[in-house]
Amino acid sequence: FRFKDSLAEDLRRADLVISHAGAGSCLETLEKGKPLVVVINEKLMNNHQLELAKQLHRDGHVLCCNCSTLVETLQLMDLSALKPFPPGQPEKFALFLDKVVGFQ
Repeated sequence: FRFKDSLAEDLRRADLVISHAGAGSCLETLEKGKPLVVVINEKLMNNHQLELAKQLHRDGHVLCCNCSTLVETLQLMDLSALKPFPPGQPEKFALFLDKVVGFQ
């Protein structure tokens, strides 16, 4: 599909997710505890997706590849090596933001 209002049901049923490296897609998948293979689009200018994908890969949360290495990545992947993504801590961010803005 090209566009869907919500991927929540698809993510709930998925055993593995293969996605681009958009922040929303990555975080939504990881928050659901699903293994994620991130396929980097190397043609993007100022590729912020590359930075996010590489950091998530370095931290052990995702497998990372490009279109030409996707099949090999799937054949060789060891999903048991992936580390769970830690839950967000919005209260810490709120405290940080209050401090930066001067409310504390």
